[in-house]
Amino acid sequence: MFKHLLIPTDGSAASERAIRQALQLARETGARVTGLHVIRPFHLFAYQVDLVEESRASYEANTHALARSLLDAVLRGAKELGVQADSRIVVAEHPYQAIIVTAGDAGCDLVVMASHGRRGMQALLLGSETQKVLTHSTVPVLVLR
Repeated sequence: MFKHLLIPTDGSAASERAIRQALQLARETGARVTGLHVIRPFHLFAYQVDLVEESRASYEANTHALARSLLDAVLRGAKELGVQADSRIVVAEHPYQAIIVTAGDAGCDLVVMASHGRRGMQALLLGSETQKVLTHSTVPVLVLR
């Protein structure tokens, strides 16, 4: 059975439900978990460097605080269920790539993540980080809706 689950979270309601189910799976199988939140890098073009630096500092502080809050919830849930857990924050342009790389680097044997259920033209145009992970990952992926 699976020994180490990677649980990416974006803070959405679907992601929160997937976390609860992944933690329950980990408890039932004796697996450990790693929570992951991916932050996209700061991008801004401006003519005044001082404004960019202040904006960058604010963006980084806010996104890291949000990431810690989301991952603390994963760690608390794991502790309540007696599941060994850790967490990682990764800054990456493409979250799906960060998920795949982190799964490999952490030695995870299953990625458990939510699907947001986009359909039709919206799914076609926007794509999905979950779909990209499914397409490119060599580690098994369990998708929860």
